[in-house]
Amino acid sequence: MKKPITTLFLLTSVDGKISTGACDDLDVDRDLPLIPGVREGLHQYYEIEQTTDLWSLNSGRVMAKIGANMREMPEKSPVSFVIIDNSHLTKHGVRFMCAWAKHFVLVTTNPSHPAFSVKAENLHVIKQETLSLSSMLETLYADFGCDRITVQSGGTLNSLFLREGLLDFVDIVMAPVLIGGKDTSTLIDGKSFMTREELLGLGVLKLQECTVLSDSYLRLRYEVINK
Repeated sequence: MKKPITTLFLLTSVDGKISTGACDDLDVDRDLPLIPGVREGLHQYYEIEQTTDLWSLNSGRVMAKIGANMREMPEKSPVSFVIIDNSHLTKHGVRFMCAWAKHFVLVTTNPSHPAFSVKAENLHVIKQETLSLSSMLETLYADFGCDRITVQSGGTLNSLFLREGLLDFVDIVMAPVLIGGKDTSTLIDGKSFMTREELLGLGVLKLQECTVLSDSYLRLRYEVINK
């Protein structure tokens, strides 16, 4: 299978949370800058983020959460975005992504998605009957020349990448905070294992780098050894 080198890159709490709560009103980008002892080192995550791949994958829910459906049109970015979405992006949100991205690839199983009514030179829609991440990655590699991509999606999508053996690297910046909450999204959510056989089929992580950042932040970089 020819696919992009795929890196999961996210900011987490020490207990692995990628949000500050279980509702969309709570969000690490909005909330962590408010916490003394956490906000001081937060800039390091965003500085590292600027060095990630020029292809970025996320979900429509995350894009809606950061305001794509409501915000004014942004300046053009050198980054190309792949967004997996069925219902969260509006027509305005699709246009926002087109204005922002070098290339905007929308992946959907919804034949009535608003993206089909938007005309833009840099908009490309991959329509699937059922979501296939492996097929999506093959198309990105073959049709768009995408050889490296950074995944920054939610815990459910992250779990699909992991379970299907599609992650090559994991790069985590850990903030010095414990958030908790069983319904708060973690780095890997999705369906829980029910058998040991499922667990034993997982890939393992080989530590490549552990960097102690300032203000008690930590960066962990792993290679995923898929079985």
